[in-house]
Amino acid sequence: MTTAISKTEGFAKFLSEYHLATLTTLRPDGRPHVVPVGVTYDHASGVARVITKKSSVKVTNILSALPGEARVAVSQVDGPRWVTLEGVAQVVTESGRIADAVAGYAARYGRVPAEDPERVLVEITPDHTMGVVEVGRRG
Repeated sequence: MTTAISKTEGFAKFLSEYHLATLTTLRPDGRPHVVPVGVTYDHASGVARVITKKSSVKVTNILSALPGEARVAVSQVDGPRWVTLEGVAQVVTESGRIADAVAGYAARYGRVPAEDPERVLVEITPDHTMGVVEVGRRG
């Protein structure tokens, strides 16, 4: 269950500002694989999105898990403010959903990524959210 922080204005604002994040996936042997990523968050659907290459280690790790069991965490930090979204990831290859994710990335990060025939989308459905998005307030 996602905690109340995801319902606040501060959460929405923090996840729309220009910040890179880290994505943690689990290797088949259980070791974490942590990489920097650009992430977008769709507040209406409650889904985080990362565009990447289908040959990436993060995609391999997600696909190696049983369907619906690819546990991941995406974290963003800026000084004392931070958010971590924990949940289940899936790899999406549908071109329309990838195009929507690229548009979201361009809106957040101010640039359209170069075309990539290997591009896929990692969608993360958080079931636990934690962080501090407003200094002096915990959420």
